[in-house]
Amino acid sequence: MSLPKKDLIKGTGIPVMENDIDTDRIIPARFMKTVTFDGLGNYAFYDARFHEDGSSKGHPFDDPRYRGGSILITGRNFGCGSSREHAPQALQKYGIEAIIGESFAEIFIGNCTSIGIPCVSLNKEDVESLAQLVQENPGTEIQIDLVNKQVRTPEENFYLEINESFRKSLAEGTWDTTAALLQNKEKIEEVYRNLAYIKGFVA
Repeated sequence: MSLPKKDLIKGTGIPVMENDIDTDRIIPARFMKTVTFDGLGNYAFYDARFHEDGSSKGHPFDDPRYRGGSILITGRNFGCGSSREHAPQALQKYGIEAIIGESFAEIFIGNCTSIGIPCVSLNKEDVESLAQLVQENPGTEIQIDLVNKQVRTPEENFYLEINESFRKSLAEGTWDTTAALLQNKEKIEEVYRNLAYIKGFVA
């Protein structure tokens, strides 16, 4: 079975328009004491969302206008800080399928790509224009087209930037390298058995 292609992502937006949001804000370290990533979505942006007594601070993730949103819209240098893979996992478990921002931390992009979350960049003016559109019309459908390198809305189109190798792996469905290896187990074993420096040592 082939991996799902991430060539066209559709959804509504959640604007979190801040710069330099680090991975500790995305998922506080105290919630990383789990064996699996299951349930991490409950703690995405936890400290930015809740007071100590558990009451809401009014974060966009809890704003009824953006309920069901799957495309995060943000500012500059998103995902900076530590390289923890729990950050994209928490966003994905929350329901985020793609992120649009001005720029991203390099390791964060790699971690997102490895679980099928495209991180695409727009210039500052376009990000702000898109965020304003979503704030004024929360149900607006956003399309991220990785084949034609566009972010589209009913009102306007924007040209996106993305690392070409990441774009290709997402669009072609080869982003999950572990799954790709497992799906080709027989071919890998065949090559292994025929390696000159292995042949004769395999039972």
